Amino acid sequence: MKKYLYILFICLAYTSYAQEQLEGIILEASSSEEIPLQGANVFWLNSTVGAVSAEDGTFSLPYKFSYNKLVISYIGFKTDTLNVNENRYIKHVMQPSDELDAVTVTSRKQATTKSYLKATNTFTVSSDELLKAACCNLSESFETNPSIDVNFADAVTGTKQIKMLGLNSPYILIATENIPAIRGASQAYGLSFIPGTWVESIQITKGAGSVVNGFESIAGQINAEMVKPTTDSKLFVNAYAAVNGRLELNTHINQKVSERWSSGLYIHGNLRNQKFDRNDDSFLDVPLKEQINIMNRWQFTNPEKGIVSFINLRYLNDNTQSGQVDFDPERDKGTTNFWGSEIDTERFEVTTKLGYVNPKVPYQSLGFQTAFSHHKQESYFGLNLYDIRHTSFYSNLVYNSIITDSRHKIKTGLSFTYDYYDELVNTNTYERTENSFGGFFEYSYDDLDKLTLTAGIRADQHNRFGFFVTPRLHVRYTPWEKAALRASIGRGIKSANIFAETQNMFSSSRQINIIDSGGKIYGLDPEIAWNYGVSYLQGFNLFDRKADITLDFYRTEFQNQVITDWENPFQISFYNLEGESYANSFQLEFNFNAFEGFDLRTAYKYYDIKTDYISGKLEKPLIPKNRLFANASYETKAKKNGAQWKFDATYNWLDSQRFPSTDLSSPEFQLGEYSPTIGTLNMQVTKVFSSRFEIYLGGENVTNVRQSNPIISPDDPFGSNFDSNFVYGPIFGSMFYTGLRFRID
Repeated sequence: MKKYLYILFICLAYTSYAQEQLEGIILEASSSEEIPLQGANVFWLNSTVGAVSAEDGTFSLPYKFSYNKLVISYIGFKTDTLNVNENRYIKHVMQPSDELDAVTVTSRKQATTKSYLKATNTFTVSSDELLKAACCNLSESFETNPSIDVNFADAVTGTKQIKMLGLNSPYILIATENIPAIRGASQAYGLSFIPGTWVESIQITKGAGSVVNGFESIAGQINAEMVKPTTDSKLFVNAYAAVNGRLELNTHINQKVSERWSSGLYIHGNLRNQKFDRNDDSFLDVPLKEQINIMNRWQFTNPEKGIVSFINLRYLNDNTQSGQVDFDPERDKGTTNFWGSEIDTERFEVTTKLGYVNPKVPYQSLGFQTAFSHHKQESYFGLNLYDIRHTSFYSNLVYNSIITDSRHKIKTGLSFTYDYYDELVNTNTYERTENSFGGFFEYSYDDLDKLTLTAGIRADQHNRFGFFVTPRLHVRYTPWEKAALRASIGRGIKSANIFAETQNMFSSSRQINIIDSGGKIYGLDPEIAWNYGVSYLQGFNLFDRKADITLDFYRTEFQNQVITDWENPFQISFYNLEGESYANSFQLEFNFNAFEGFDLRTAYKYYDIKTDYISGKLEKPLIPKNRLFANASYETKAKKNGAQWKFDATYNWLDSQRFPSTDLSSPEFQLGEYSPTIGTLNMQVTKVFSSRFEIYLGGENVTNVRQSNPIISPDDPFGSNFDSNFVYGPIFGSMFYTGLRFRID
């Protein structure tokens, strides 16, 4: 398979033929300057011929004399239709207002968009979609998205974790502005460290991602684009309060410092100081929390010289307390009076991005990214201690150009990563350094009619893994109008940070058992997997309204996996895979604009995930085989001052989930083989008074579904049967919230 993949890649890299092309650049207006707009859809009216603008805003697509109307669209901007009577360079500025000189076709802004043109199975979630669930941080930004599963990690810390294609978040490359961000020490709680209001949009890619972003992606890639000083509001305030005692305040202050420089100060505060124990098990249903999160962002723009640059400075301090209601850290820490936990995290990071576009040759560009972070976590869970310090540096140099014409694009570059880990696990210390240096080459072919292809390969030298090669291939074919058939294949490799990724194990009395096989990390080998996928997207009209249907199937096969074995109730074991481990994921999604202002999104998902454990081949625990999802949203027509109503409802139904075996426990601590099925309903109403001010009121789990026994042996938390890791549903019950948003543009 790999041999044929390499041959296909080499052949395609040298394929080219001449065809007349229309070229141009898409820009967005921001006060007195124009900024390149990436990701705008550009296509000829009444055809399937189109393109997507690159990072520098440029585009290229075939030109024929019969093509005379060019449609340009992007989320949040007016869809424009330009009259094109000759092959000339197009420079077009997108405007959010109705004051346009071109012929316009109006359309309602879509909260989530899917591309018919990209080779990758990627869709974009806009800020409008994020507001449907009043997401307070990135881990809560996927409640209205059927492709991402959101679950609680355990019954104590209240941490939400995400899954894609049935695999946990460590198998997903999670980046901010294409810089890997949630990894290593931040893997367990890092999603909760990115406030939702800081996120401008999210791009979700199923299957192996691009080789440009590294070798760690296996199940997919999530990239969060952050708000920018030049396009964000001059002043933005979001206040939030919930009945579970959670209070949050977000403030954005943006200022144009000079002709070229703009700066933004983003401040997030989070407080939860009330204790709740609705199920009377003596444990807090939600943890106590204090967080301060500050980011200072600088943006430099010089369009005449083709330069755009960002510098981000960020500081985080997060303190979380959980455990029994009567636990007092000053009195009970390190004792068996009451079971309690504290997780204190301090993080500092600096990231930079420098982009250069050749003003004379706009398809040539050079980008350089760096990221430095220092992450310190000090924590204890009852009598279990876990401290980690993680210092990380990342750099990536990317060059973009074309071969012959703009249908044949290339990306190539070099990357370097450095990670230093220092961990204390009870009385054991684990210290290691990882570094890698690699190069990559990615070729993209786009005939802008039927076929789009992206083939990439990277080679890396790792101080612990040695030399390895990572190939990836994505193909999109359009068999007929409004259709996209995609296929992908790719390889990924990653370290298994078993303690940082599985911190929920400390909220139990399980003994940690590492079966050393002579590997270079905790005595274990790296995780290696191949991901294969096919997807079909079809758009159509139903009752004269827009609709689309998506079917996709992905399979992940592990060559090696570090198995996390929960099948013995008194211990957790980590060991290398011996045998087979795979994850099959099937999803059917249907979207329908039923009438003006009303959108319906439904999905069905099926998972088949099995692993060879020491005790035999078993389903992966706590993952439902079947899921149903439905989201309905309605917006009234906005008045001239922007006033309108917005209504959203999301329903999730989860099939029964396999519990890890409890057969060795005493009868009173044994659970059945499977959990009950559950269904939850979330709702939100937003009243927009004007373009400046709005309030929202919502509820999560409004039907008050609760798991009755989230903790095993809560009355004896220092005994051998205590375990908080059998969570399959909500614990707190119904949770209602309200908030307001105010902005000055």
